[in-house]
Amino acid sequence: MASSLACRCVNSFPQFRNRLFTTTSLPKPNAVVFLKHIACSSIAAAETLTSDAVVVSGDGKYGRKEIISITPRLYDYLLDNVREPQILRELREETSTMRGSQMQVSPDQAQLLAMLVQILGAEKCIEVGVYTGYSSLAVALVLPESGRLVACERDGKALEVAKRYYEQAGVLHKVDVRHGLAADALKLMIQNGEGCSYDFAFVDADKRNYQEYFELLLQLVRVGGIIVIDNVLWHGKVANPLVNDAKTVSIRNFNQGIMEDERVSISMVPIGDGITICRKN
Repeated sequence: MASSLACRCVNSFPQFRNRLFTTTSLPKPNAVVFLKHIACSSIAAAETLTSDAVVVSGDGKYGRKEIISITPRLYDYLLDNVREPQILRELREETSTMRGSQMQVSPDQAQLLAMLVQILGAEKCIEVGVYTGYSSLAVALVLPESGRLVACERDGKALEVAKRYYEQAGVLHKVDVRHGLAADALKLMIQNGEGCSYDFAFVDADKRNYQEYFELLLQLVRVGGIIVIDNVLWHGKVANPLVNDAKTVSIRNFNQGIMEDERVSISMVPIGDGITICRKN
């Protein structure tokens, strides 16, 4: 294909072809071969860059729909187009030096979470699994002054980093930090009569407890509210039938269960490690 395209390129530009002939010492036949080689190399390189960024469903029923595959080059471009506040960048860079830094959500993912909160006009939010606070800070920054975010985290050391950045960003008064097991904190909130009063929740915690967190959050989030679940694609392991460790099986089972759960409308989005956005019906 590249060769035929190259031939068409050579034959379509007689002025360029004639200039090559007059400015090179190569005989005309060799000059044509040389030009075709350049054209083939350029086209092949362009096709490689394009094909690496596109995948096609193996199921013909989807009509060979081409879908973007995030290559390192394309992801760098995407990150260049994320509006990341300075305070979030500083937190991200500090967290990158810490143990478990891979647990931090990506800037593009945090930007989406913040936008969902803004679209909802949310005032009361919950985060299950805070780590050093990147996603919770992104949410707190867009909450109104009267807004409230309940942030549940069991790692005290990571939580100290989060609280320091909440204070630096001027949003500490919006964040209700709950140090301990998230399930216990959520149950206590239900017991205190806070059911159906929250607008938005984000879960990025122990994968084997996803179902329990989801059930508790369904009691706390209002009708029309949003629950976002992180890591639903789990580094691609969920699609590999040969991978059956406890965490992968838990996420796979959760994904299957939520697919059939008519209490929510859902959309699985391939951002970060995959998220499922659930709207409570």
